[in-house]
Amino acid sequence: MLAKSPIDLRYSNAFIELHDVLPQRVVNLKLEGFNLGGSIKMKPALHMIETLERNGVLRPGMRVVESSSGNLGLALSVVCAAKGYKFICVSDPNLSPQTARLMRAYGTQVIIIEKRDANGGFLGSRIELIRSMMVQDPNLIWLNQYANPENPGAHMRFTGPEILEQFARPDFVFVGAGTTGTLGGVSRILREQVPGVRIIAVDSIGSVTFGFPAGKRHIPGLGTSRTPEIADPSAFDEIVMIPERDAVRMCRRMARRGLLLGGSTGTVLCGVAALGERIPEQACVVALSPDFGDRYIDTVYNDAWVAERFPELGVETITESIEQFPQTSNPFSLRT
Repeated sequence: MLAKSPIDLRYSNAFIELHDVLPQRVVNLKLEGFNLGGSIKMKPALHMIETLERNGVLRPGMRVVESSSGNLGLALSVVCAAKGYKFICVSDPNLSPQTARLMRAYGTQVIIIEKRDANGGFLGSRIELIRSMMVQDPNLIWLNQYANPENPGAHMRFTGPEILEQFARPDFVFVGAGTTGTLGGVSRILREQVPGVRIIAVDSIGSVTFGFPAGKRHIPGLGTSRTPEIADPSAFDEIVMIPERDAVRMCRRMARRGLLLGGSTGTVLCGVAALGERIPEQACVVALSPDFGDRYIDTVYNDAWVAERFPELGVETITESIEQFPQTSNPFSLRT
């Protein structure tokens, strides 16, 4: 492969078979971390920027701003640096220190908001700041991943077809819900092509995206404290809500198998495990892994960080008993 730009270095057709998430069944995990941004967010980052360029909205000399808990901010840092735009990322204390350093290395201005919104999260406060910045600077372009139809559009263009190229007729597809861009885009294209496919949304307990009670969350990537405008309850057949402590356990369990995964992936795999008894043995199961675990070394894979936030796991569980991973404790799911 000979690339002409850093943003061309993308490899999105990697799947790995997991044989120990479900007993006697294979889970096909789609690995989305093989790009310079390190996550699936390179797709909407590039797609949203290029759409604005084609429409004449984004022009040389203008600046880009976005709210992000990490992955989209880093992806936009890569894309904007490659294209010559100044980028401002508005985030919060849950942002991984490593991700923040990486963004700054690309020349991104990182603003950390510490004021919580009405639901106890930071998203509302981040957006409030961006709106005030837009009033002050007419050359500032806000991508607004939460309302931008090109967010799910990127996954209709890329992610959905990539799944179908590998698996012509998937039976169950598990997708984590953050902004719901991936969920909406993948669902739309798969349902058009594969009647009967079941789309399972996976979210973190404490997220209000689908109307569940607000709660404190520590792991960036999934969940919101404000329902995104692009969220569409008809995009999935069922939703599973996962406690963050179980996502941590899953991540650490998979690391002991040689696969270092991000917090969102741990959550998604917990969703697969929670529905395991209802998945037929011969079913084709696909799950999306948004990123790898290198950005979580200071958090999910840090014993001190985990012990402080999830003391119920206990030291033994954190360091020694990963092998004894039970099915997700007390998940609750909602049929639609």
